[in-house]
Amino acid sequence: MDLWAIHLPIPFILAVVATLGYLFGRRTKAAEGEMSGRSRRELRRAQLVAAELEKIAWELRKSLAQHNASVARFKDRVSKLNDQNQQGGWKELCREAEEILKPTLRLAAQISNAHEEIRQQSANLMTFTEVRTDPLTGVNNRRGLDDALAGQFAMMNRYDMRFALAMFDIDHFKRVNDQEGHLCGDRILQKMAHMLDESVRETDVVARYGGEEFVVVMPETDLAGAGFFAERLRSKIEHEMSITVSGGVAEALDGDTQDSVLARADAALYQAKSAGRNCVFRHNGDETTPVASEVPVAGA
Repeated sequence: MDLWAIHLPIPFILAVVATLGYLFGRRTKAAEGEMSGRSRRELRRAQLVAAELEKIAWELRKSLAQHNASVARFKDRVSKLNDQNQQGGWKELCREAEEILKPTLRLAAQISNAHEEIRQQSANLMTFTEVRTDPLTGVNNRRGLDDALAGQFAMMNRYDMRFALAMFDIDHFKRVNDQEGHLCGDRILQKMAHMLDESVRETDVVARYGGEEFVVVMPETDLAGAGFFAERLRSKIEHEMSITVSGGVAEALDGDTQDSVLARADAALYQAKSAGRNCVFRHNGDETTPVASEVPVAGA
């Protein structure tokens, strides 16, 4: 059939073209709006990293300037001791050395602490690089997650700064792909990542852990706080998307490694799946328990 031989009214054709243009424009604006929101959050996070690095540098410059002044005074005193008698000079040298030893040790400790803080901020900077970004969802990939966890464990071991993580898995995702197609599955993953990204703090790290699994690393958060966040997010997804998710949360404990804390979160997630899905469980190191009964449902 010759499509050009079909005679359609010109107003009808123009209406179809206008409708298609309108729909395409809305889709483009929606995508731009989503990327704009993500960009704003990434910008705020980058500003936070820059502020922390600037603070570290300022404090080190201030301490180094004070220490340089102390060293200059010590050097001057040592030079003057040459003119004194040997016994008196030795006692004075001991006193001067003791005076400068304390601020020197404080500076050494501060530099050591600054090294760990810079390492942590460097890990945060790495999350902006493409090699640590999942190309489909725009959040961190497994490498970005590993770097974030390494930084958190360094802060925990040095400063006892605890952290927790939440692991989410989309329920019946294979069914979605089989019935709706992989393009629909990809859009769901992107929307899920966007919702996670918009729900966390600037200091939190969102990563795609597997096919339909996501992990959120939450600094300075305990098990109860992680469970509260995970349940609120689960409820939000249930009400705003066409899917449900199951979640598992765990807090980093003494003696943990990246693998062990992830394994506990995964065990809690598996328990949530076994309990019927669309719920959140937590693992306290000994057992897994549900958190839904302790958290108000969104909109209640």
